[in-house]
Order: sequence, then C-alpha cells, then structure tokens
Amino acid sequence: MLDERKSAILRAIVNQYISTAEPVGSTHVAKYDPGVEVSSATIRSEMAQLEREGYLIQPHTSAGRIPSDKGYRYFVDHLSTPGRLGPTQRQEVKEFFSTSHFAIETMLHDTSKLLATLTSQVGVVIGAVPGATTVVGAQLVKLSPKSGVLVFILSSGDVERIEIEIPDGADEILIQETSAYFQKCLVGAKWGSACEKLDEITEPQLEGVIRNCQSALREAQDRSKINPSSNHVFVDGASHITDAFGAVDTVRNILSILEQQYLVVTLLKDILDRGTSVSIGSEHGEARLADCSIVVAPYSKDGEPVGTIGILGPTRMKYSEALATVAIVGNQLTDRLSETN
Repeated sequence: MLDERKSAILRAIVNQYISTAEPVGSTHVAKYDPGVEVSSATIRSEMAQLEREGYLIQPHTSAGRIPSDKGYRYFVDHLSTPGRLGPTQRQEVKEFFSTSHFAIETMLHDTSKLLATLTSQVGVVIGAVPGATTVVGAQLVKLSPKSGVLVFILSSGDVERIEIEIPDGADEILIQETSAYFQKCLVGAKWGSACEKLDEITEPQLEGVIRNCQSALREAQDRSKINPSSNHVFVDGASHITDAFGAVDTVRNILSILEQQYLVVTLLKDILDRGTSVSIGSEHGEARLADCSIVVAPYSKDGEPVGTIGILGPTRMKYSEALATVAIVGNQLTDRLSETN
C-alpha cells in the first residue's frame, strides 16, 4: 500500500499521462494538480521512490515519468468513485437499445460498434458458445419433398438453422409428429447434448426422419467444435488502434490478435475467471498485447450468463470511462435480451 501523498502523486501522473501521452515531470504535477499540495522537490523525491518501487518508469534520463503496469493497476484498484457516462453518451445508449435490431447476431454486432463509438477504442462482443446454452424451442419444417430445416431457439437468443434431407415417404403428418417430438424431448436440454438426447427414440415410426436430423445436427456441432467461436465474436473500431499506437509493428501485432477469434474469446474469459474486470499490459500473458488494456463485463439472458463485452485500447486508456461504459452497456444488453423470447 502507498501512503496518501504517494497515492495522490501517482494518481496525478496517471491522469496527466492518459490526457497527454507525454512523460510527466514534478513541476507539472505541482502546478496543475490541486490534489498534490507539496513542493516540486518533494514531488520529485516521491516520484523517484515510486520508480524504485515499480509504479513509474522513466523512459529517458532527462524526461518525466510514465506509469508502469503496476502503476496502472494501483490506479484502477483505487479509483475513488465509479465512472459515469455523460448525459449525451447515456442518451446514445438508451436510444440504441430502444431500437429493434431483429436477429441476435445483428444486435451483438451493433453493440460492438456502440462500444467503439462511445470510447474511441476497439469494441468486442462475444456471444454465447452454443454448447453451453439451453434449447428453448425446437421445430422441423419441410421445405420440399426432399428437404427441410431444423430450427433451434437457444437460451442465449441465438437461432440455429440446420438443413436436412427428408427421407422418402415422409409425409406432412409425419413431419409434424417429428417436430412435436423434438419439442417434447429437446426443450430444456443443453445444446451440446442435443444429439445424445435423440438417441432416446421411443417412437419407431419417426426413426427415419430423426436419424437424418441427428446426422445433420452432429455435422453442424462438429463444425462448431473446430472453431467454437465461429460467428460469435464481433469486433469493431480496429481503426482506433492506428490512432492510439505509432509503431507499425505494435499495430500489426494487435490486429493479428483481433483476427484470431478463439484467442479473443480465451483472453476475455481468462480475465473474468480471475475475478476482475480489467487486465493491463503484461497481465494478459500475451506479449503482443503488452501495450494494451482490456476492460470487460459479462451479460446475461433470464439470469443465465451468455456472453461477454469488452473494450481494448492502450494502457493509458480512460479507465473510469471504460468501466462505466461496459457496465451500462452490459446491463442494457442483459435487459434487452431478457425481453426477447
């Protein structure tokens, strides 16, 4: 723990560095931060101590200091008040979620754009991994004498459509009976175990249609296992990366991460699993993101966790604003999904 004076000086340096992206000197702290009421010489001495303790870095001999990952962590963990969005931003969020977005995929994609717009950082939204969700609706629809489609509605709000081949001799009545059977035995089951549930066939006359459905379902789920985050990761605002980082290699590394959906899912999940909402620099365990911070929040549907939203930006991001943004957007997304049947 830092004493009150060191905390005030560190807080002043972090705030000023976030605003200017320039190393902060003792004179600047003394002159522009009313919360630090000591001389430049005292500030300089305390800054040297903070550097020795690993909270600050001096990039050049004659330069001021900048926060280290440890300094940012202390700053985030000791934010005095929760962040709050301005009235214009709050109104933007309210209007966004009062607008119809039709399919769940459209809403999640649009939410990533909203996060990017509100923060001028990269917005990330991860939808539910289908295997972990519950089937709340199941239906078989015949499209032609030889083809049909299985429609599954999941607790996450996702709708899975799987084309199947209709066996010879399957009339409309048999299709309706099969559809009713699906509704009876699959609703309430985990999506990942739906194939196994169909092994429990008790209606011999339906077996031909059900076996075709089971085969198509298994193929669809196997494809999902190859890339478990396929079509469930939405990223927007990647152009902000070029504005935040001058080094071409850094920009290239960050963009390469964002292109790997499975890695993005893993990163955000690991942050929540650690019981935190902010991961800073080296805390990610991913060298290519050493200059970045990630702020995350979960969202739910009907009390069941279904996904994660996040903001990715430079370590000198406005943490209070980022935390406020993911909190309000996560809550609003939860409310909107819970209204959707």
